[in-house]
Amino acid sequence: MLSVNDLRLQRGGKAVLHGIDLQVPPGEVTALLGANGAGKSSTVMAIGGALPLTGGRIEVEGHALHGQRPERVRALGVAVVPEGHRVLGDLSVLDNLRAAATALPAARVTEAVEQVLAVFPELRVKLALPARSLSGGQKQMVCIAQALIGKPRYLAIDELSLGLAPTVVKRLVEVVQQVAREGVGVLLIEQFTTVALAVSSRAYVLERGRMAFAGSSEELRSRPEILHSSYLAAA
Repeated sequence: MLSVNDLRLQRGGKAVLHGIDLQVPPGEVTALLGANGAGKSSTVMAIGGALPLTGGRIEVEGHALHGQRPERVRALGVAVVPEGHRVLGDLSVLDNLRAAATALPAARVTEAVEQVLAVFPELRVKLALPARSLSGGQKQMVCIAQALIGKPRYLAIDELSLGLAPTVVKRLVEVVQQVAREGVGVLLIEQFTTVALAVSSRAYVLERGRMAFAGSSEELRSRPEILHSSYLAAA
């Protein structure tokens, strides 16, 4: 599985993660919850190789991810969807997908693009358009498709539904569930805790860079005071 052990991290000279532990099993959705500034995005960026660690270990199926560059992290089977629906706006949707497939053999790129379009068929009619012209929901679909194009074994999604309409969120949640059913381990950061807990098996709650809860999503649903306390402490 994807394992984070005693993860410590600084940003701008300030400690933002204070020794957190979490695990993402294959074939399941794992939720990472907490208020703004709790350290969720920093955790995902560290997993993806975008931030250096102060201490701790990140491993996937026995391979160390800490200290690796983002492209090596992807090669080891871990893909990250950052917050903010980030696409290459001046490129077409098709070229955005092809750009995400550069690590694949040239003969497999077309097949890989077709496979992600099977997940997001609504993108097919947008392939020739510049990515900047898409709606927020469509951009998020492109971002997830880019992450899936390399067939990762683990997928971390930062703020799946941020700024999106409920119908789009429902569609993206369906994709997350489908991906997990196919054996991919998903780490999901989601602002709507009810959505995250409905689709996940396990949940973690961060509070000011420390783990405030680790357990089953069912347990966390039955103990709303944990989330309430965490968000209240941040406020």
